[in-house]
Amino acid sequence: MANLQADIQRLVDNFVAQITELANRAAYEGLQQALSKKGGRAGALRLGTGRGRGQKRSSDELEKTSDEFLAFVTKNPGLRIEQINKQLGTSTKDLALPIRKLLAEGYLKAKGKKRSTTYFPGKAKN
Repeated sequence: MANLQADIQRLVDNFVAQITELANRAAYEGLQQALSKKGGRAGALRLGTGRGRGQKRSSDELEKTSDEFLAFVTKNPGLRIEQINKQLGTSTKDLALPIRKLLAEGYLKAKGKKRSTTYFPGKAKN
């Protein structure tokens, strides 16, 4: 019975993540269309960052994202990236580099593979 409930919960979580991604994409495309009609530069827009397309994040931005992610994982260990993104309002793409760095430095631990990866705090960060 526990396996059935876990399977159902996993399906529901995946469904919610997919619906959320579609809704975000629809909102982004709607905003892009609205800006392009008003002569805005929709092609250079990247929501939430203030940077144009293709521009790298500064070391300060990466450090801030890393710190926020690690603080969240410390308070909420064992969550998957979809769950974390939902709570932080981020995307997997935004967190990929900070996660790799935190794992390499030992501040973060991961269990599982691919979409079933869960994150836990590692050693304390000074």
